[in-house]
Amino acid sequence: MRRVLALLGVVALLISPVVPAAAASTVTNGCVASVPEPGTTTPVRICYSLFKPATASAQHTVPLIFHSHGWGGSRTTDPAAFKAWFDAGFGVLSFDQRSFGQSTGVAHVMNPDYEGRDVVKLVDLVAGLDWVTKQGPGDPLIGAIGGSYGGGYQFAGAFTELRDSGRTRFDALAPEITWWDLKQSLAPMEAARTLWLTSLFAVGGTHLPPAVSAAFVQLIATGGWPTGKAGRDLDAFFAHNGPAWHVRQGRKLDIPVLFGQGITDNLFNLNQGLANFDRALTARARAKSIFVGYNGGHTLPSVVPPGYGTAGDPCSITLGSPSFSGLALRFMRLRLLHQETGLSGFGAYHLSTADGRCLTQRNLTPNKRYQLGKIVTPTGVGLPVNLPIAKGPITIAGTPTLTADVYTVVPRSAAYFALSVGTNPLTAKVVQNNTMPLREKSTARGVRRTIELPAIAVDVPAGQNLYLTVAPVADMYAGQRGPLPGVMMLKNGTLRVHVAG
Repeated sequence: MRRVLALLGVVALLISPVVPAAAASTVTNGCVASVPEPGTTTPVRICYSLFKPATASAQHTVPLIFHSHGWGGSRTTDPAAFKAWFDAGFGVLSFDQRSFGQSTGVAHVMNPDYEGRDVVKLVDLVAGLDWVTKQGPGDPLIGAIGGSYGGGYQFAGAFTELRDSGRTRFDALAPEITWWDLKQSLAPMEAARTLWLTSLFAVGGTHLPPAVSAAFVQLIATGGWPTGKAGRDLDAFFAHNGPAWHVRQGRKLDIPVLFGQGITDNLFNLNQGLANFDRALTARARAKSIFVGYNGGHTLPSVVPPGYGTAGDPCSITLGSPSFSGLALRFMRLRLLHQETGLSGFGAYHLSTADGRCLTQRNLTPNKRYQLGKIVTPTGVGLPVNLPIAKGPITIAGTPTLTADVYTVVPRSAAYFALSVGTNPLTAKVVQNNTMPLREKSTARGVRRTIELPAIAVDVPAGQNLYLTVAPVADMYAGQRGPLPGVMMLKNGTLRVHVAG
């Protein structure tokens, strides 16, 4: 009965007829009815393009791959984009996220009660298709691909099913350049990544709920997390929007995941991807998963302070594919079709170094400590301080942390931290174009802080040095300053890093 109802719902909501697409696939464009917006009773329409390979039938079923777009985009309707998947024996469903493309509603930015349930409705849809492989009644064999916002839906859908029914029907995921904690990504330490937030708001701000949109503007304008009602609105809006919330509720995914994360990505940085790999999966799932970090993603060059990173994805090549998309296809062939693809590297981190080689590590736990002297940096204006840490040759990978007693004289003071490489302090450049902030809301008098620096992978050659950079300004956080220039001092500091063997 459930299958019959699902099929009837699809027929009733079709927005265009079945269209033949050459000989490779048949395209069905349609919509499903999903959760109404708060305070309304009208179902939201989530629209999709469903690609059935020419070889698929009730007698010859195929697994299905979900796909969706980035923030401000819309679904893919051209079958040519998925030819490699059809040739490999998969069907594909590409869909418009809530409020984008032909879908209706308001963007809640991967809230499990809205976008999460939208994805579940689409899983229900494909569970009623006789040409999609089933592992049991109502349990289609499915994987998922997509980057950025198109990676976020994968976690939203899988975790929402896990929350609501105790298991997910997704069998494998391949998210790229997406987040662990959305608030932490957009405003780490409540310091806004204003350059990126301005861009994101320009392409999708009108899709947000009005109160959130207004608070978002205030966040961009001030550079810091809003106070009062605007801040509470943003806190409530972002509270559940990512794997971090689900893990805090005791949930972890027990399915294999291929992670792709940009190390030079200065919106959803490597820290976010590593948190997903380390915390969002069970140990059993992680042993079947692969983490690939490449120099790319949401990238803006770090000019203040100056940074560097060689674009490219050497680790996908090392693992036997010319690109991450090719790696994703091999991963899904292995996990969904159980084909031997020669894929290896499971349970490990494969990271592109700043100069473009692939570094593989089984563990990124910090294994080296450096005791630091007193560090004094101006805030709001001035030049960065580059403190020598170690001489090359040395290789650093993973997420460094700095713990220190912090002193400031001006409220809302901020400084920006990174590791840098150069022959001397004047030539040092920030590794892979990323900085992370420390923003003190009020005057600090010896407050003990642990600061997470940008996760990196870097070979420091002989003749060059590794530096800790502390900068008074950073271009990704334009507008992050107190009312007056000030000074920040750090005492009794310890830097912890992972030195690769």
